[in-house]
Amino acid sequence: MDWALVIAALGVGVVVGLTGMGGGALMTPVLVLGFGVSPLTAVSSDLITSAVMKPAGSLVHARKGTVHWKLVLWLMVGSVPAAFCGALIISAVGELTGVQTFVKTTLGVVLLLAALLLGLRAFIGMRNRARERRDGTTTSRSESSEVRPKVVATIIVGVVGGLMVGLTSVGSGSFIIIALMLMYPLLSMNRLVGTDLVQAVPLVIAAAIGHLLFGDVHWDVVIPLIIGSVPGAIIGARLSSTLPSGIVRRALALVLLAAGLRMLNVDLTWTIAAVAAAFVAATLGWSWLRSVYEPRDAAREPLPPSP
Repeated sequence: MDWALVIAALGVGVVVGLTGMGGGALMTPVLVLGFGVSPLTAVSSDLITSAVMKPAGSLVHARKGTVHWKLVLWLMVGSVPAAFCGALIISAVGELTGVQTFVKTTLGVVLLLAALLLGLRAFIGMRNRARERRDGTTTSRSESSEVRPKVVATIIVGVVGGLMVGLTSVGSGSFIIIALMLMYPLLSMNRLVGTDLVQAVPLVIAAAIGHLLFGDVHWDVVIPLIIGSVPGAIIGARLSSTLPSGIVRRALALVLLAAGLRMLNVDLTWTIAAVAAAFVAATLGWSWLRSVYEPRDAAREPLPPSP
């Protein structure tokens, strides 16, 4: 048993439980860059781990009623077959060129996209809170339940997200939830997270089945990941009400930026410089945005927690 791998998975699980993000986006680069696991094995192993870890969180949201089941249905129509096809594409690419290089490059691009989407998610949340404060309204559960699915657009989101997950194990907690926030601004954050978690269960199961058939699964990697990540996710979920998850997400965005650049074989010196520049730019940009959307007179009022 590789206990270092168990501890790393525990840490990733805590981040997932705390923020609802970072599963594939963090676990896969940790395996590749930290433990020298091949990219395809890392993706396959992470998907099987997610198939075990995801149902626990989704069950909690289902019991609380924070799931928009019609959105889950239409997302599944697109995401489940697309996730399975992701493994088929990897199998075909492996026969033609080099599957490891393909997966590593694709993963690097998706990680950079995930880092960008984390920032976008924070901005949308701040904008929505400012709008609610200005209008003196909040999104109620009755309003959320009346949101009608945009069928074609939702299926397309499912297809794109499913393909991303099938190819890289990244996307169910980053791309899809951002798309839902943009498409359904009346949905409360709890229902967005619950809907995303529930639709991710059949998505990652389909991707995991595809990788069991066509990927490169190593059980000596999968078992330590499961042992560490499941209790980590439970711990993170319990800490989510006390720790500032917004700060964790900002740190996660910088980690994803660094991991994505390294996956694309960017030199370490340039990677550090890019992360430092991103930190400075994000800090200054975020301060300016807060001055626009959360002026001092409004900032004195208690604000809802950051998404």
